[in-house]
Amino acid sequence: MSQNSSVSAVDEKFIRMTQAPVERLVCSLAGPSIAIMVISGLYNMADTYFVGSLGTPATAGVGVSFSLMAIIQALGFFFGQGSGSYISRQLGAHELEKANIMAATGFVSCFLAGAVVTGAGLLFLEPVARFLGATETILPYACDYLFYIFIGAPWMAASLVLNNQLRFQGSAFYGMLGMVSGAVLNVGLDPLFIFVFGMGVKGASLATMLSQLVSCCLLLVGCTRKGNISIDLRLFSPRFALYREIVKSGFPSFCRQGLSSVATICINQMAGGFGDAAIAAMSVVQRVAMFANSALLGFGQGFQPVCGFNYGAGLYGRVRKAFWFCVKTSFAVLLAIAACGFLFAPQIVELFRNDGTVIHIGALALRLRCVTFPLMGWVILNNMMSQTIGKTGTATILSLAWQGLFLLPCLFALTPWLGVLGIQLSQPVADLATFALSVPLGIRVLRGMK
Repeated sequence: MSQNSSVSAVDEKFIRMTQAPVERLVCSLAGPSIAIMVISGLYNMADTYFVGSLGTPATAGVGVSFSLMAIIQALGFFFGQGSGSYISRQLGAHELEKANIMAATGFVSCFLAGAVVTGAGLLFLEPVARFLGATETILPYACDYLFYIFIGAPWMAASLVLNNQLRFQGSAFYGMLGMVSGAVLNVGLDPLFIFVFGMGVKGASLATMLSQLVSCCLLLVGCTRKGNISIDLRLFSPRFALYREIVKSGFPSFCRQGLSSVATICINQMAGGFGDAAIAAMSVVQRVAMFANSALLGFGQGFQPVCGFNYGAGLYGRVRKAFWFCVKTSFAVLLAIAACGFLFAPQIVELFRNDGTVIHIGALALRLRCVTFPLMGWVILNNMMSQTIGKTGTATILSLAWQGLFLLPCLFALTPWLGVLGIQLSQPVADLATFALSVPLGIRVLRGMK
């Protein structure tokens, strides 16, 4: 592609992002993002589903490993959201060269950080598994699953960077192709490796690692299409100024994902006192909740490039209009999802593990989450808006709030008093408290753009 044609494609994208009706624009960008998040959520659950036939300890082993996946995702979202948000603002301001440099720097930095995770994880595999909450019966399964996840950490994190950069450029379709292809491959490889090749839990981990590698390669190809910013390794520029920009927009995501990992570890540690079935049940609910939340995250990701482009261009009215459209739409959709989850909670848990104790614990936990689930649209969209426009303080507070300020204290306060019910109640209580905090913070940000 010549330089002139590339610039022309960028100009066309700018006109579309700043002039098209925001409702239609958000929906067009949200469609691929929702597909990415929903299908990614499906293949996150696929390991739990297929491993469920191997027994409760195996299911719990995959469950405790989920917190490591959250750490790897935290790296990917930190560099991806941080670089992607900066890229969208620079494209909105017609600063193409700065956007190119940031794209390369964000990608390479994340890959190197993932390589550090690989080395440390393989060196301390068993201690890490114990730290994540594995009991003696769960430990062999957890180690088997973690082995290949650690090997694939660099490209698992880097693929999230590429997906976010494409999304912030308004090219969510190419991100969708890469992520969805990997997800479909994962679902196909899981039964092949687990049952046909007899690899058990280790087969599920290998399937995830290979599918993520394919996703990363396809996303790199997507970066070369239709005026998207290609990753030019020669532009890698590890400068303080660039990392400061990454931190400004990426730190809230890192806090959110990192605390998600910490919260999952604490839940596993506390549930372990009530047996492997409690760990398995809470692990299933965590996966199901993440899947249900994926549609909301995808919708919010459709809003972010619209927010970034128009904020960078000084079109604050379009940012506010897009935000309110997203809040109203997400509430209606989440209400419907929550109603289905509440009504069919036992059947949903049974899909993953047909064990009476697991179903009993998991169904109540899922129903309690569904009660407050519709409120999370306001919380997450406020977080995404603050993060995209560079309001780091507000975005960080909202990212810390659910797990750090409310969920962890609730776990430590309620579990000794109420037992398993304390673990189940902690999450909806944290939802309510986070919503109450986010209302004044969100209104202040919106008023600041008038």
